[in-house]
Amino acid sequence: MLRFASLIACALVLPLGALAAPCGNTSAGFEAWKADFAKQARRSGVKKKGLQALAQTQYATRTIAADRNQKSFKYSLDKFMQVRGANTIVAQGRKRKARNPQFYAALERQYGVPAGVLIAIHGMETGFGNFMGDSQVVSAITTLAYDCRRSEFFVPHAIGALKLVDQGSITMATKGAKHGELGHTQFLPGNALTYGVDATGDRQVDFYNMTDALASTANFLRKKGWKPGRGYQQGQPNFVVIQQWNAATVYQQSIAIMAARIDG
Repeated sequence: MLRFASLIACALVLPLGALAAPCGNTSAGFEAWKADFAKQARRSGVKKKGLQALAQTQYATRTIAADRNQKSFKYSLDKFMQVRGANTIVAQGRKRKARNPQFYAALERQYGVPAGVLIAIHGMETGFGNFMGDSQVVSAITTLAYDCRRSEFFVPHAIGALKLVDQGSITMATKGAKHGELGHTQFLPGNALTYGVDATGDRQVDFYNMTDALASTANFLRKKGWKPGRGYQQGQPNFVVIQQWNAATVYQQSIAIMAARIDG
């Protein structure tokens, strides 16, 4: 009897989080986790459309496979730039800047970020919008929030994706990268929610519209501490801001190098 009473006492002092459905490394517990996550999402301000989207999500096997097999970030800088087509990005990027100089100049006036940096990111992420992904964004990011490997990192982005559904910026049909990144420059959903800009004035932040996407990217960099007129190569003030966009060192170095060549 005493032992039974002790068990009840222990249960009463357990934090609420301990009662949450656990993360998992297979699809087996996904539906149970979703039901629990819906409560967290509701507490975080997700509304009806977002909750409906969550209910429709499916375990994204291709996303998990991709998450376990990120080889390119282990390459040397030269190999990474070769594999990602840096020379082509620079050549096409120069042409894009020359065709529409006023557009990039306006972004630099407003946010302080040079054309080369935005163009390099745009080219690196989606080949200037030529391929923005073939995975369902909401299912992909929700799967990563459930997956035990980096659940804590992806949960806020899953909440962000559901809020973007509420706002009408994305739907369950929206396609993006296998890790749930979306649009021309592949924003993670939580960052899209926080830094998204309606640059076209149509009252909708559309990351599949180049104007909104590049303005949002510039806004992200400025809000992360970009210092207008300062350098962005390694060791210079703005390189630490490029590091906020992507955690891989070879990616950061490549963006800085390509941007200088585009603007040079």
